[in-house]
Amino acid sequence: MEIATPYLLFLGDVPDALAAKTALGIVDWRPEWCLGQSRLAGCKADAGIPDMTIAEAKAAGVRTMIVGAVNAGGVLPDHWVASIVEALDNGLDVASGLHSRLADIEPIRLAAERNGRALHDVRHTTERFATGKGTKRPGLRLLSVGTDCSVGKKYTVLALERAMRAEGFDADFRATGQTGVFISGRGVAIDAVVADFISGAVEWLSPAAAPNHWDLVEGQGSLFHPSFAGVSLGLLHGAQPDAFVVCHEPTRSKMRGVSHALPSVQEVIDLTIACGRLTNPAIRCVGISINTAALDDGAAAACLDAFATEYGLPAVDPIRTGVRPIVAEIGRVFGTP
Repeated sequence: MEIATPYLLFLGDVPDALAAKTALGIVDWRPEWCLGQSRLAGCKADAGIPDMTIAEAKAAGVRTMIVGAVNAGGVLPDHWVASIVEALDNGLDVASGLHSRLADIEPIRLAAERNGRALHDVRHTTERFATGKGTKRPGLRLLSVGTDCSVGKKYTVLALERAMRAEGFDADFRATGQTGVFISGRGVAIDAVVADFISGAVEWLSPAAAPNHWDLVEGQGSLFHPSFAGVSLGLLHGAQPDAFVVCHEPTRSKMRGVSHALPSVQEVIDLTIACGRLTNPAIRCVGISINTAALDDGAAAACLDAFATEYGLPAVDPIRTGVRPIVAEIGRVFGTP
């Protein structure tokens, strides 16, 4: 699908910034495409770009309104429908990363039809995938894995793509979630793929490549999360990673949306290796990515130092410190360009 830019980001009335991570991710990595945001009363998220009415956005040259919010189950709340219809009636296309299909909601479908506008459901694909085969294929792959959801797996691999390319590596980001697809213009929303075909979809997404080419695969969920571990495991087997980076948020005690305790970084390393060996016996951890947004500078530096010392691996915050130490570790282990 081709989604027309620039964007108006619709945040609805989400309760926190994490619930607007689609919009915030697009702003962070494609700011030139984002002209404004539209928020309903009570919205607790802010993408840091101008608030606009839909009419103002149209006048400013916006071509697509992105539903930039997420929630458990990926459903479109009924009280958001009027804003989407308004966007269509003002001549904008609408794109969504939710599981709910826009065209399945009659007022939205009718508004798109009467205005000749496009509806993009990024989470859904018309591609048909085979089941995963687990056969070793040429090329190198890195997967980001997590102690929880929403801990920085996407940001980590996007930062690695930028830094590795700057160091001369042949590296490509491979999006597996709706925000990544909006950012990269390609990919597969893995959590919308039928379970039998998850690993096959990842094999399709990161196919055989040149021996020194790196596919940097965006991780999803956590092997320890009772809601999403199935998706995480399918990703791990399909990505067949040579290397992985553990992503972690140090201030959490429980995983998002459930009452289960957060696993330790060591537990994630151990389980990732144990499960990952099925399709790549040589899988290894090359770094730890820590989301230190909730810490001040001193606490963040101490946290990164503590993790690096404990695990003997580079520990970085992809936003605060960059990921060059992990790139150096990749070069040390696998060779430089």
